[in-house]
Amino acid sequence: MQKPTLQGEMIVLRPVRADDVDAMWDMLTDPEGNRLTGTTRTVTREEVAAWCASREAAEGRYDFAVTANGSDEYRGEIVLDEVDEDVRCAGLRLAMRPMYRGRGYGTEAIELVLGFAFDGLGMHRVELEALSINARAVSLYENIGFRVEGRRRDGYRDGPGWCDAIVMSMLEDEFRARQPD
Repeated sequence: MQKPTLQGEMIVLRPVRADDVDAMWDMLTDPEGNRLTGTTRTVTREEVAAWCASREAAEGRYDFAVTANGSDEYRGEIVLDEVDEDVRCAGLRLAMRPMYRGRGYGTEAIELVLGFAFDGLGMHRVELEALSINARAVSLYENIGFRVEGRRRDGYRDGPGWCDAIVMSMLEDEFRARQPD
């Protein structure tokens, strides 16, 4: 299945490719990024290479590389996964390489993927989890229009301790209400 490319004002979301392995490896070996996303599993570079190479054929999900300013460089990824066409629900996940965090790429990427989910795929609901220790991410999602639904207490590790997962979602009518006329 041919995966789409999504064009924004500042960024382009294109399918993750096999040649994104070095940049993805850079992102996945960042201790702070792993902490803020709840990533505890250690992966090998070979596993990352196989993962990148398999994204085009992956079913039920869309793995996009975030690129910007006319460059094809992988700056991070945004994923629409667990796409359920019957229930019309999907999950959302965003991760950026360390040097590209806080530059607005994530906000635009989320907006593009929400448009794709609701307008392109006909989803009714997009959901995600943000870690309670990642206040910047929780604030970003709330500012975009996601609503907090609940909390999974001690759902993730934070070093030797634990942290909660903030469960958030956006419904189709909430997305539509935010769109300019």
